[in-house]
Amino acid sequence: MEDDATMLSTKRRNYSKEVRQIAKEDAVRARDMLSQYFLASRSSESGAPLPSSLPDRFILLPDQRPPASSVAVSLPVIDLSRGRDEVINHGVSQQTMREMEEVCEEFFRLPAADKTALYSEDRFKRNRLFSGTIYGDRYWRDCLRLACAFPVGDTKNDWPDKPQSLREVIEKFIMPTRGVAMELLRLLSEGMGLRPDYFEGDLSGGDVVIHVNHYPPCPDPSLTLGLPPHCDRNLITLLLPGTVNGLQVVYKGEWINIITNGMLKSIEHRAVANSALARTSVAAFIMPAADSLIGPAEEFVSKDNPPRYRPAIFGEFIR
Repeated sequence: MEDDATMLSTKRRNYSKEVRQIAKEDAVRARDMLSQYFLASRSSESGAPLPSSLPDRFILLPDQRPPASSVAVSLPVIDLSRGRDEVINHGVSQQTMREMEEVCEEFFRLPAADKTALYSEDRFKRNRLFSGTIYGDRYWRDCLRLACAFPVGDTKNDWPDKPQSLREVIEKFIMPTRGVAMELLRLLSEGMGLRPDYFEGDLSGGDVVIHVNHYPPCPDPSLTLGLPPHCDRNLITLLLPGTVNGLQVVYKGEWINIITNGMLKSIEHRAVANSALARTSVAAFIMPAADSLIGPAEEFVSKDNPPRYRPAIFGEFIR
């Protein structure tokens, strides 16, 4: 019979093999990321033309595809040119937003070798790069996910070190962006009759999570989507939409829906692809603390308006 030390050593070797195998599989998938696929197809080294048809794995069923005409869209199309859901005079400088857009676009132009180590299909990993083909999904998107505690502090050391300015630019972007989100929450609180600081503390004390969504040019946008219809599962979301049009999100997250007992709705939204231009957008999610209890505020519950949602621990819900 093996002694405890031998058994432990064997388990460690087997575990190391499993980790190496997962890393190898992730590296293979990373080479198939949409952005890298299209960069390679355009490069003079490969000489391969841009595909004229959409790969079969991205073709959605007819009832899941975007409509032929915007008139038929049942999901809310947020037209930011009307200012309806646009935040202006917010204090985040034009230079900061422009630098954020530029460094994110530069990231997706990096060679595959500089991005492979970041690729992971572990959805609980705080910082990772993944594609729209994971978990059986077939959406036309690459995504860089970055999480940071607030204040940022040493968190940025876990972010990619390329491009060289990425860490500095993202930290510079996150600081005022979170400030805008908190001011919006204070205004919402006052407008709903809550105390102004209702959403401070644990309800907004989790990570600030950044999703850099990259949608490469698509051979046939009518057959696929960049993101499926969904509602955000965080407190509030702010979007830096980029310069290429697509369906945009509004800023009310699902947890506001719960806290207000249905008064504020989390709006369903999705993203579409573009046949000619790549689009890169940045979503900043303000998260509750993992151990915070989320439930309807007492101010929105009465005999005539009973709770519509059961209280839940945020960390358990998102798992």
